Amino acid sequence: MGRVTVRRSVVKLSPNGRRRRPDVLAAEEPLELRVNGKSLAVTMRTPGHDVELAHGFLLTEGVIGDKEDMSTARYCDSVDDQGRNTYNVLDLALAAGVPPPDTGVERNFYTTSSCGVCGKAALDAVRLKTRHSPAGDPIKVSPTVLTGLPDALREAQRVFDSTGGLHGAGLFRADGTMLVVREDVGRHNAVDKVMGWALLNDHIPLNGTVLMVSGRASFELVQKAAMAGVPMLAAVSAPSSLAVELADESGMTLVGFLRGDSMNVYTGIERLEDYPE
Repeated sequence: MGRVTVRRSVVKLSPNGRRRRPDVLAAEEPLELRVNGKSLAVTMRTPGHDVELAHGFLLTEGVIGDKEDMSTARYCDSVDDQGRNTYNVLDLALAAGVPPPDTGVERNFYTTSSCGVCGKAALDAVRLKTRHSPAGDPIKVSPTVLTGLPDALREAQRVFDSTGGLHGAGLFRADGTMLVVREDVGRHNAVDKVMGWALLNDHIPLNGTVLMVSGRASFELVQKAAMAGVPMLAAVSAPSSLAVELADESGMTLVGFLRGDSMNVYTGIERLEDYPE
């Protein structure tokens, strides 16, 4: 498995002068995803939880709906100059009868760690139809619970503590109980790892849960949440206009600027219990 962090020597400049010291960086390496031997996508990610990432990616792209749709996942065909496996190529085999991804899922070029939509071969495939609509989910969440989630997520980001350079995504129950937290240099990869964990642990659809993310709420993150049946997405920063539109269409509650004791509720405020008018 690749390294999660990398140590480098840096020169620190301050009013007290300059000095050389070691620094810890978040690792970023390419991961090629293949399905039935055919290359599907290359994403820049932090090594770790790659199988979860792959399952989450295929779930949120509509290729699979549960873990039985996948047969095997194995690393292959990627060695360094000393013949050692780099663990940067993951080949996934679909179960018998599961159709392969259509061309709309394929990437014309690699997806960066910050954007997974920009490389789609067909833009009209961006809006995917979920098998697990969150629209009818009756979840109710206290605003007090929501305001505690950013700190809970931050405290669980162990690699962020040493690098300061990773996005986080966490899945919580309505009472604030943490289910899982994953980190990655890419916000969409962190969410895919969470979704893959949920798929592999038989939690799909994710009824009665809140997905908390450490950055902004992009269109793609709303889409991924909707594909897994997440009824509520909360972010510490802003959503995009398209993210709000998709959340509204999907029947999802979308919360942004969740900081301190305040927040902006863009859609689905009826899911916040006892909230004063």
